[in-house]
Amino acid sequence: MSEIRHHISDNLLTAYAGGSLGHPFALVVAAHVSMCDECRARLEAHNAVGGALLDDLNEIKVSDGLRDAVLAGLDDDFDVAPAPVRASGVYPAPVAEMLPLGRPKWKSLGLGTRQSILYDGPEGSARLLYIPAGQAVPDHGHNGLELTLVLQGSFHDETGGFGVGDVEIAYDDLDHCPTAGTEADCICLAATDAPLRFHSFVPRLLQPLFRI
Repeated sequence: MSEIRHHISDNLLTAYAGGSLGHPFALVVAAHVSMCDECRARLEAHNAVGGALLDDLNEIKVSDGLRDAVLAGLDDDFDVAPAPVRASGVYPAPVAEMLPLGRPKWKSLGLGTRQSILYDGPEGSARLLYIPAGQAVPDHGHNGLELTLVLQGSFHDETGGFGVGDVEIAYDDLDHCPTAGTEADCICLAATDAPLRFHSFVPRLLQPLFRI
C-alpha cells in the first residue's frame, strides 16, 4: 500500500474515541484506523487521555499537560496495536463485516460507476463507490460533511490527489469534481450526513432514486 498522506482530523478522532461520532462517519474512521499506523497510534493516545480523565473524575483539576504528554509519546516507542486483518480483498474488516455474502451489492449509477449502500439512517449514509479508471464523478457541492476513504486505486480533485488509505474531508464549502486515477478502477468508502448538491440537471433528477 502506498504511503498514506491524508488522515482523520483530530476533532473527528476525539468524537470517535468518545463515542459521539455518527455511525456512517464512525465506519470510515474505523476503516481508516485499521489501515493507518499513525491514526491508530493517535486513537490510542485519545483513549489513554480519556481513561486518565475517567480516573480523575473525583478531582477538580486535571493536569493541563496530560494530553500533550501522551501525544508526545507517539514520537517515542508508543505501543501501537497491530492493524486488523483485511477480511475480504480490498475491504478492511469494519467494511467487510457489513458486506452480504462477503461482497458488495453493486447498483449502477451510469457510465460504469456503481454504488453499494452499507447504511442509510437518520445520522446519514455510508456507501461503497466504484468508479472506473479515468472516470469523473459529476461536479457537486455538499450540504454537510462528507468523508471519503480510498480502498483501491486513487482519485484527484480540486484539492489534490488521494490514494489507498487516504481520507478526503469535505465540508459544505467545497465544490469539486472527483476523477478516478488511470492506473486502476477506484473503490471508495464514502459517508455523508446530508444529500450532495449536484450542479447538473440529470444528476439532480436522479438523486432521489440513487439516495445520494
